[in-house]
Amino acid sequence: MSHIYIYSPSSAVRDKAAFRRGIKALRARGHEVEIDEAALSSHLRFAGDDATRIAAIGRAAGSGADVALISRGGYGLTRILPGLPYKAIAKAIGKGTRFVGLSDFTALQLALLARTGATTWAGPALGEDFGAETGPDEIMQACFDDLVDGVAEGTGWTLPAADAKAHAAKPRRHIHDAVLWGGNLSVLCAMVGTPYLPAVEGGVLFLEDVGEHPYRLERQLSQMLLSGVIAKQKAVLLGAFNRFKPVPGHDRGFGLKSVVDWLRSQTKTPIYTGLPFGHVPTKVLLPVGRHVELLVEGRNALMVWGHDHHHAHD
Repeated sequence: MSHIYIYSPSSAVRDKAAFRRGIKALRARGHEVEIDEAALSSHLRFAGDDATRIAAIGRAAGSGADVALISRGGYGLTRILPGLPYKAIAKAIGKGTRFVGLSDFTALQLALLARTGATTWAGPALGEDFGAETGPDEIMQACFDDLVDGVAEGTGWTLPAADAKAHAAKPRRHIHDAVLWGGNLSVLCAMVGTPYLPAVEGGVLFLEDVGEHPYRLERQLSQMLLSGVIAKQKAVLLGAFNRFKPVPGHDRGFGLKSVVDWLRSQTKTPIYTGLPFGHVPTKVLLPVGRHVELLVEGRNALMVWGHDHHHAHD
């Protein structure tokens, strides 16, 4: 099968049981799993100090692995963006290593895209996904297998009924040759105004977040609007926004639907929801930086990017 390199570029691994379950699940599928020497390091809330984590990313790039998979997200990458080995990572990607992760990993993915144009994959993390107590989600696992086998070509999903109603005036849309980019909304917002946010125009932007109340999400989306990012895209895809606590008696009906309705009222860029991605078990893998085709017809959405040819530049 494949050589998978596990490393920790962000927060320290606190759930050691999930870490072990994840390793076991990957090995059970026949993968050769290599664990970075600092994967379980801890310094403050981080998986080692800044130098330790930069070095770990460098080892992942030099591992020759088929997949470099993060142990977990959390926080830690934005503070080390100036020190990352971008050329080494891009070179590794050019030779066939797929860098996979989500959440805080968004910072590395977008900075790498801005600096080198290299493609990474938004997808699972070791502990949260492969180490889940109930076992890896079948759809996530199938998508990961497709990536490992080099046959990941696209993904499709059913849009919620509310989307069909919102787009009733234009139920069919075909977007050609658009760069797919995005990730965690909070992390992306933290990069606005920095040289590490790629200046993607005419792209397809996908977003997800976890533990953020709808009013916080709206505030972050406001930043994306006011900074001009959303207006420059051909479409915005919203994934999962979950694990937040409503405020009874105060929200008065203000929720995720309110946020999406408001966002749609503020922009001509089409906003689609229901993308199976985020801090949820069932997630697809998405190529950050690849050119995609997006076809929406009624409630059916299909995004295609073709075979993975292991190119750093598509």
